[in-house]
This record gives sequence, C-alpha cells and structure tokens, in this order.
Amino acid sequence: MRWLKKNSLSLAFMIMFVLALAGQAVAGLLQYNDEQMVQGAEPVSLLDYVASSAFAVNVAENWQSEYLQFLLFIMLTVWLVQQGSPESKEPHKAGAESDEDQQIGPYADDDSPAWARVKGARLWLFSNSLGLVMGTIFLLSWLAQSVAGQAAYNADRLGELRDPVTWSSYVTSPEFWDRSLQNWQSELLAVLSMVVLSIYLRQRGSPESKPVGAAHSATGVEG
Repeated sequence: MRWLKKNSLSLAFMIMFVLALAGQAVAGLLQYNDEQMVQGAEPVSLLDYVASSAFAVNVAENWQSEYLQFLLFIMLTVWLVQQGSPESKEPHKAGAESDEDQQIGPYADDDSPAWARVKGARLWLFSNSLGLVMGTIFLLSWLAQSVAGQAAYNADRLGELRDPVTWSSYVTSPEFWDRSLQNWQSELLAVLSMVVLSIYLRQRGSPESKPVGAAHSATGVEG
C-alpha cells in the first residue's frame, strides 16, 4: 500500500492512458468500418484495425505534439521567465544556473545521483538527459506519424484510382502539415493558458499552483 501511495500519480495517469487508448481503438474501429461499408468494402476486426496505418497515424500525431510541447517547455523555461507564474523560474535565475545551485560536482549531496558528481561528457549528458529523451521521443513519434500517414494517405489515393506519393512528397503536403499544426496549436495554447492563468488563479494543494495566499507577483513558488 505504501508503494501504491508513493506512485499513485504515475499509476493513475497510466491507467487513464490505457483506457483512453483502448477507447480510441474501439471508437476508431467503429468509424473506420462505417466508412468501409459506405465504400462497399468489408469491415475489419479490432486487431486488424489497431495494426493498420489509419490507427497508427492517429496515435502518433497526438504523441508527437505532446512531446513537442514538453520539449519546448523544458528548454524554453531554462532561459525565459514569466513573472508571477509557478511554472517559471524567478527572473534572476534565468539560464543554466551555477554548479552550486544545480548541486553538481563538489556541491553534490550524499544522495545526489552518481553522474552529478563526475565531469565531462557524462555530466553534460545527465545534465541534459530530460530534454534529450523528450526530443528523441518527439522525433521518433514524428517519424512514425509520417510513415503511417503516408501509408494511410496512399491507401485513400489508391481507392480513388490516383497514384501513390513518396514519403518526401507526403511530409511536404498540406495533409501532413494540417495533421501536425492542428495538434501543435492546441498544445501550445494549453501551455500558454497554464503559464498565464496560474499567475492569478489558485488550486489549493496542487504543486502546479501557488499557495492560495501567495501574491500574484510571486514567481516560481508552488503550493
């Protein structure tokens, strides 16, 4: 029970993710089979649908936009600040900060990670590991979206007796960028809303909010 309590936030989001993904698969299957019937084609099974490019492109385009959001937020908040927001550092701390502030090398604590005590490439890698992993996941999901999207797009074109397109033609097409940008703009708006609204609004007990009594101008303070 103690383990469950200590990991309850991650477990809750994992369960909701699995349920949402399963729900998307079922809803997508129903919609896909409805379109199949309209076109006079045979319906497909759930297993066939989740292995199809139609399902893969819908999943990948959402994943890449989410990880782009986190990548941009992680990297931009190193240097950019927003006074009054708990999502921002205090203005005077903009930048990579000192070794002492970051508990690096001789300033490491007894329980600091081992790579925080070393120098050179390992320290640089560990110091930037979160951004590097988020960026890698974004690029991989973007690639998956482009490949699955090309396959789904070409399947539609072949159904309309048109020639398929190459990968390079697809990733420069309005179809690809319409899929990408409609997700990007919503993610960026969500981050902007969180940064600005948290200046003036509160949620008692949440670490994403300032304490209820904190001044609107208080920056980098979490409740």
